[in-house]
Amino acid sequence: MTVWRLVAKEIGYRRLNFALGAVAVLGAVACVVAVLTLLTGHRLRAEQIGDDQAARTEDVGLNLKDDARRIMLELGYNVLILHKDQDLGEFYAHGGASKLMPEAYAETLAKSRVVVVRHLLPSLQEPVVWREQNEPIILIGTRGEVPQSHLDPKKPMIAAVPKGTMVLGSVLAQKAGLEVGQEVKLLDRAFTVGKIHERRGNEDDVTAWIDLAAAQELLGKPGRINAILALGCLCVKEIPGGVSKQITSILKDTQVIELVREAAIRRATRSAAGSRAEQFVALDKAGRESLRAEREALAAWLVPLVVLGCIVWVGLLALGNVRHRRTEIGILRAMGVRAGQILAIFLARALVVGFIGAVVGYAVGFAVAAAWDVREAGGTALGGQAVGAAALFAPVLLVATLVLAPLLSAMASLVPAMMAAQQDPAIVLREE
Repeated sequence: MTVWRLVAKEIGYRRLNFALGAVAVLGAVACVVAVLTLLTGHRLRAEQIGDDQAARTEDVGLNLKDDARRIMLELGYNVLILHKDQDLGEFYAHGGASKLMPEAYAETLAKSRVVVVRHLLPSLQEPVVWREQNEPIILIGTRGEVPQSHLDPKKPMIAAVPKGTMVLGSVLAQKAGLEVGQEVKLLDRAFTVGKIHERRGNEDDVTAWIDLAAAQELLGKPGRINAILALGCLCVKEIPGGVSKQITSILKDTQVIELVREAAIRRATRSAAGSRAEQFVALDKAGRESLRAEREALAAWLVPLVVLGCIVWVGLLALGNVRHRRTEIGILRAMGVRAGQILAIFLARALVVGFIGAVVGYAVGFAVAAAWDVREAGGTALGGQAVGAAALFAPVLLVATLVLAPLLSAMASLVPAMMAAQQDPAIVLREE
């Protein structure tokens, strides 16, 4: 009678013991396979959505920066370009510059590919008396911002005033009793009130804005401006000489006044927004890495614990089987079955237990992991799309399971098998 035939008969006779051993291996293998497969799915899904997640996070950060930029635009322009001979004391005292520049300076600056300023706004500003209303006002003519073709287009900070219309400050409109849509004359020219600003608490409240060409005609200064407003970029500190050096190298007979407070607030706010955005990205990445580390740490102690428990359980079952089979072992030995054959029977039985448990356990563990992956992808910690069974399947894990589970089962049964092989048939039979 061959060893495998004896193994088959032994299994058939002790079916419950065999089933308990197979279930132990099955449970251990299923647990290990499920944990390792879930870790694989987590890693693959993290890689799958990592770029999208990072892109979304970066978008949030960029939106934060853009929000800060839009808020800071409310501070207005922070660079003022005047004629080099303009006396600043006179300018501040009278609310306008007396020294004029060609209107073409704005076009020259826009085409120069200068990078330190944006939103170039040429204007002609002068305090006048509005004869028709008998009110002193600040008259500003503007044509709207000059586009810089070498830079990405941005929404203008101040929209151009349509020809034939007028934009008024709140105090001026109130004192003159004017409303939007009303016809009014300014220095003998007819205008329509297109807009009235809300109160701003500065000289804008007594200012009237009109088209630049109309202002030049009314003031008798065709083709001339007395100021160019601009917005300094955040790169100013990194450029030698900053705004002034770059602009005056292009427009020789100009001087540049940087409104330091507004520029500093804008730079500080944008910088803070950028830092917060970077922190947001770092925290999001750290959170995902922390979750991954926690799962790997769980697997690091759970897998060895389960394997050890399975080995102990299979060993105890094998030991119990040997003790219950002492008489049979003694008879087999008395019939001439060698000790090596007895050892082979019990080890072969353990290999069969391990192999069956490995096959069924892998199937169960993989199915549980695949189902859990779909559930987790539906809205738990990491989210995203399910990885899919094909991507989760790892041939190396399957081969390792089918090899290691029978080997570990045989190792767990080795001591009981050796005890069975070393039993003296004379002593066993005499005791029975």
